[in-house]
This record gives sequence, structure tokens and C-alpha cells, in this order.
Amino acid sequence: MELDLVGLLRAAWVAGILPILIASLPFSWTASFHGLVLGFAKRGKIMQASSKKFTLPQKFFGHFYVVAVVWTTFLLVTTWLYAYRTVPMVLKPFHYTTIANQLAGGSHIFSWLKSHSTSVEYKYSIWRSVFLLLLMEVQVLRRLYETIYVFNYRCSAQMHIVGYLTGLFFYTAAPLSLCCNCAPDVYKFVLNGVAEFIVKGKSHMPSMEFDWWEFTIPLVKLGWLQWIGAAIFFWGWIHQQRCHAILGSLRERRDQVDEYIIPHGDWFRIVSSPHYLAEIVLYSGLLVASGGTDLTIWLLFIFVVANLVLAAAETHRWYLRKFENYPRNRLAIIPFVY
Repeated sequence: MELDLVGLLRAAWVAGILPILIASLPFSWTASFHGLVLGFAKRGKIMQASSKKFTLPQKFFGHFYVVAVVWTTFLLVTTWLYAYRTVPMVLKPFHYTTIANQLAGGSHIFSWLKSHSTSVEYKYSIWRSVFLLLLMEVQVLRRLYETIYVFNYRCSAQMHIVGYLTGLFFYTAAPLSLCCNCAPDVYKFVLNGVAEFIVKGKSHMPSMEFDWWEFTIPLVKLGWLQWIGAAIFFWGWIHQQRCHAILGSLRERRDQVDEYIIPHGDWFRIVSSPHYLAEIVLYSGLLVASGGTDLTIWLLFIFVVANLVLAAAETHRWYLRKFENYPRNRLAIIPFVY
């Protein structure tokens, strides 16, 4: 963790954004590169049978969300515990027996409960990270549920292995980007806790009792930007859930290989990929909730937009080719724009 985590994450997001932006340039010399990038991004119905080399079943999408739930939960729990124990925003965060032990001369060599003086700005930044991870947890839990119970992926549906690896990268890097500024401190906090447990043993560990009011009240004390961002997030979250339910209902049997139906309802009235639009909306909510000052989260958001716009454009073209009666008033992903 002595590495520049923030710098590595930013470099990774830039490396993911640049190929998409280059492939989107309207020049003849980018046409072949556009085809290459699009080939990596294709999956499911828009992937031609002749291009199914180096592919995996699309049902492997579930792997993304298993990784996302495990990783996001770990980051959320450790960051929340770190915030509660070391940068409390309320008085007396420790249990009385812990304080008494410290006053009596308890060892501080491995103490993971030791609080240090921090600025108010730093405290708020830590609790903002907890808030963002909590929103991310809500998202990935729902996506895992939908992958298991809502989507009926066709047996023939495939995805390129590069797209699969990109998904694994995204759901590892995205939660980490939401808390990257405090991740090194949280990492040291966890190591100190493990070391103290090894040295002292379970019976000699400090009290782990929580005051649940003190555990959650700092989230309520966050600024208005966090709550506006949360409102935007849940606006997109709700519409994505509705759109995914519509898509899932179109294919109730997994053996329906060649049947495709035009989806209708909710944001499908205005765009071909409203679930992608909703994803952009909810990540814009995370951006607003972050305060909009962290370049890493801006790069995460730009990657989401670039990736989904590219995929939505190809999906829209597929709909137009597939259905002669496809609604002509629908655009690809951005209402009234694109």
C-alpha cells in the first residue's frame, strides 16, 4: 500500500477511456480500431456467430457481481469501522472499559483503537467514503440478485473474454476509487487490528461493543451534496431496476434462442438502452455525492459514460437492422441528444 494507489487508479481509468475515445473519432483511419474495440465490447444478441472466438458464456456476468459484493462489502465494513474508531464525528466513540484500560496503562503498541487528531475536512472525507461505499453496496447487491433471478441469458449468448476481464477490473477498481484517498490508512488500520489479535489473543482484545447511534449518526451529518447525490443515485437505481425487469420479462424461457422482442415501457419509450442511461444517472449521483472534487471519481464516471455510450450505439443499430417497425423516435442512450 506504499504505492501511489490514487495514481495507479487514475492511470488505469485513463488507459480504459483512451481506446474508447480514439475509436469514437469520426476519421477513416480509426475505422479498423473502432471495429476492434467494438468487437471486445460486443456480447449477447449483438455478437455475430462468426465472431465468437475467445468468448465466454454471457451468464458469467454473475462473476462480476459476486466479486463486486464481496469486495465492496469488505471495503465498506473496514472503512466504516476505521471511521468510527479513529475519526469519530460524535463524542465518546469508545466503550468505557476500553478508556479505562487505556488510562490504566494498557499497551498502545498495536492499538487499532487509537485516535489521532484530524481535521474536520479529513473526517468528513472519510465518512463521505463510507456513504459512497454504502450506495455502491446497494447497487451491486441488486445487480447480483438480478443476474440470478431476473435475467434469463440465452444458452448461446456469449461475451468476449476481454469484456469479461474488463468487467472484473471495473468492479474491483470502482469501489476502491470511491475510498482510495483513505484506503492506505484503512489498510494500516486493518493490519494493526490483525497484529493486535495475534499478539494479545481474542480474550485480551479491547471491547468491540458498538453504540449504533454513534455508528450511523455521522452519515446523517454529511452535507446537502451527499443527499442530493443519493437522490440522483436512487432515481437512476429505480429506473434501472424497472428496465431490467422489462428485459427479463421478454425472455422467460432460457431455450428461446432466436426470438427477440422490442421492449416497451419506462425509459424504453425514449431510448434503446435505458438501463445504460440509468447506470449513467446513478454514477452521476455518486459523483455529486463525492463532492465533485476527486479526479479519480471523475475518471470513473467518464469511463462509465464512454463505455456505455459505445455499447448503446451498437445496440441501437442492431435494433434498427433487426426490426423494420422499430420506433424511430427512440435514440440510442441520451434523450433528445444521441
